[in-house]
Amino acid sequence: MTEHNDGRAQARSKELFAAACEVIPGGVNSPVRAFASVGGQPPFIRKATGCHVVTEDGAALIDYVGSWGPALLGHAHPEVVEAVIKAARDGLSFGAATAAEVDFAELICEFVPSLRGGMVRLVSSGTEATMSALRLARGYTGRNKIIKCAGGYHGHADMLLVAAGSGAATLNIPGSAGVPPDAVHDTLLVPYNNAEAVAELFAAHPGEIAAIIVEPVAGNMGCIPPLPGYLERLREITRREGAVLIFDEVMTGFRVAPGGAQERFGVTPDLTCLGKIVGGGMPVGAYGGPREIMSKIAPLGPVYQAGTLSGNPLSVAAGLETLRLIKRDKPHEALEAATLRLTKGLAERAAKHGIAWTDVAVGAMFGFFFVAGEVHDYEEAKRSDLDRFAAFHSEMLRRGVYLAPSQFEAGFVSTAHDDAAIEQTLAAADGAFEALAGAAAS
Repeated sequence: MTEHNDGRAQARSKELFAAACEVIPGGVNSPVRAFASVGGQPPFIRKATGCHVVTEDGAALIDYVGSWGPALLGHAHPEVVEAVIKAARDGLSFGAATAAEVDFAELICEFVPSLRGGMVRLVSSGTEATMSALRLARGYTGRNKIIKCAGGYHGHADMLLVAAGSGAATLNIPGSAGVPPDAVHDTLLVPYNNAEAVAELFAAHPGEIAAIIVEPVAGNMGCIPPLPGYLERLREITRREGAVLIFDEVMTGFRVAPGGAQERFGVTPDLTCLGKIVGGGMPVGAYGGPREIMSKIAPLGPVYQAGTLSGNPLSVAAGLETLRLIKRDKPHEALEAATLRLTKGLAERAAKHGIAWTDVAVGAMFGFFFVAGEVHDYEEAKRSDLDRFAAFHSEMLRRGVYLAPSQFEAGFVSTAHDDAAIEQTLAAADGAFEALAGAAAS
């Protein structure tokens, strides 16, 4: 990269943010981008290549946001870009069936254990995928109640905006204005990693619970892995109770293993929701499962779901090429090694400067908290020192490293994060931890 790595000079970004605030609510099109929890001005991104984003101010930053997960192969992978350009030359959108979406659906089903021999429906976002899967679960079971985990974020559908993680947690908004109480009346909450709380809800509401939706690795309360036996117990409970087990693999799909968390942990859900990597950087979501359940979707069955841009050719081209590259190059072993090198190095440098710190790595995603001891659920994640996180985020940005501007978001490593990028990141972290320790001592 020829641009300088300096997060301090943001004159152009400040100018753009001021202009954006006049025409876009909060100056951003998704809340967490506003940097509300970390202070300062959000950088405006001009372009991205490999593991770097380049701001409108000319700063080239090592990027661990990765467009919030999709950039498994790095930004602007040349083969993915070429596939999109080729598709664009034939038209941007048809609102009709295409041959490529058949190839895409077949490849998705080949990757994901719960979809093998089953079916998948393409949509345009992770939110569409989760809300559609839950409607399908209700239609399939004839029941109304659903279970989600406190701090779990599954998109901004009304029924899911209660004790949500991600941006809602960042802004300290447990729900949302505009959501009628009746919309969340049938949404039941449990702590993440607590299967017995799930069993208790089924006992309290016999024959009423349609599904539980869970991130098999929580990525919206920070990165929190499942405790041993947790996912297996959810599978056992839902099977016994005749309820649908939904894995929200929008974040973990293709990232923690080629077949997602269900492959990594050996637990197969009934329905799987996908997004992010499945679109290769373009807007795509998907949900799928066995034919018995998926045949309830219109036009085969009574559960209605539709989308004008579902399966549009540009998104399909990007997603299809991304999955083909994952299949061809088999990058996951190297990705996991790079992620572990990063988190181990961060932990060593935090300890060197006496900073309370805990970190997690699962496949090619990671998280960290400014707290001693392991973190297993949302309540424990909230013990992290948010002021110290904000200071660390600012120090890292000044040193050329772009982290998610929220304690409650996971970080992502790509195939483009080479040894040099990780070493540069760790050097930046050493300086950032030193600054934090100095501030605490003064």
